[in-house]
Amino acid sequence: MTQALELAEAFLQEAVFRSRAEQAASTALAQLATLKQHDKQRQCGLGTEAAIALDLTPRAAELALQLWPAGLDAERSRAVRTVLAQWIERQDQLDRERNHFLKAFRQAHGFDRRAYSAAQLAEYEAGLERVNAQTAAERRAAAQQLLA
Repeated sequence: MTQALELAEAFLQEAVFRSRAEQAASTALAQLATLKQHDKQRQCGLGTEAAIALDLTPRAAELALQLWPAGLDAERSRAVRTVLAQWIERQDQLDRERNHFLKAFRQAHGFDRRAYSAAQLAEYEAGLERVNAQTAAERRAAAQQLLA
């Protein structure tokens, strides 16, 4: 993987981290406001939808300067913001898929991985690897879009 692609992936992850912080805050406030226990049980810890925050963290600003040292014109800036927003939403979906896999697996086999049979442990690890590999591949594709 090229250095530019690595920087672009890190830039995407920073956008997700920033948006996830926003999402966590809004989810916590919503839970305080409603105090509905059954709503919390239906969610996978991510709230009802992705929060999209496109302001840059200090680390994202550093990465942007490395990726685009000459800056971005208005059209390119819009394109980058579009890719960021799409990635944040997609990462949220992938995280939900991972969380739903974990919840279903744990409900079926328990929470203590030490008690899993070899076959159950292999199924658990394969499921996580599937989600992680899909996330990595899609993040790489989004990073390539950033650099295009």
